[in-house]
Amino acid sequence: IRKIKIGKEGERKQNIAKKTVTLVIEVDKISFHKYSSNLRVSGVIKQGPEDITRGKHHTFDIDDNTTITLIKKKWLKFQQDKLKEASQEKVASILICVLDREEAYFALLKKQGYKLLSHIKGKVQKKQDNEKVKSTFYGDVIKILEEYVEKYKIEQIILASTSFWKEEIMKDIKEEDLRKKIILATCSSVDKTAINEVLKRPELREALKKDRISRELKLVEELLGEISKNGAASYGIKEVKKTVESGAVKVLMITDSFINKQREKNKYEEVDQLLNLVESMKGSIAIISSDNDAGKKLDGLGGVGALLRYKLNY
Repeated sequence: IRKIKIGKEGERKQNIAKKTVTLVIEVDKISFHKYSSNLRVSGVIKQGPEDITRGKHHTFDIDDNTTITLIKKKWLKFQQDKLKEASQEKVASILICVLDREEAYFALLKKQGYKLLSHIKGKVQKKQDNEKVKSTFYGDVIKILEEYVEKYKIEQIILASTSFWKEEIMKDIKEEDLRKKIILATCSSVDKTAINEVLKRPELREALKKDRISRELKLVEELLGEISKNGAASYGIKEVKKTVESGAVKVLMITDSFINKQREKNKYEEVDQLLNLVESMKGSIAIISSDNDAGKKLDGLGGVGALLRYKLNY
């Protein structure tokens, strides 16, 4: 939406109207606001309607459901991979379990929706029953969770319930590895519709985020392991640049905050050359978020690190 002056140039009174237009801008500045998930893209107007002055600046606010055409002279492989990963919505290994005191549904997250795996009902004590009933329901649920974790290589479990049942079953889970995988959520019922309800909850976004963080942390931990034994690794922009130029880099890791700082200092061109050189030598690139432990550890090493194909001796 662009403000347009209506009336001849030089006239004392010119009306200003807002008009929706399609523009082509040559981008010279970008900024991303994490908490609003809003991307601001600024640049010089190159193409547009006749009543829009060329050469003036315009800013696009890009958020969810904004449609844009992105024109780029050269695409690096890791940039294409990032776009493909985002558009294909690669599904993490996430198990969903909704339950109450006597019923549970188990489902596996899929690219579109979910796959219902099983449904169980337990035998519980009814108020009107005189005969004492010993329930093994929570034990059965825990056993099924453990089986699915093993079978589907589950990384995260969303355990949802009405009321306090999820907290009750957590008391019975003794295995620490299983407890670490669980994210608690709330649902309003216990049936198939409850699974759809969970898919819309923020806990699912948290689980997907944890899966990405886990992948990044594994990479950085591997880097730290190699550094600790003086192995096939390098860190810091100067050392990494040397190993890139020698063709030894297998995986280049760089934090988003390091990239942003270089942009602010007008030194991004050096980073861009580094990324291009890694790709030309068939290395891979991982952009690590500074918001998580992996990124913080890498920032502690200067924001840049590399796993090497072989150890270099200087």
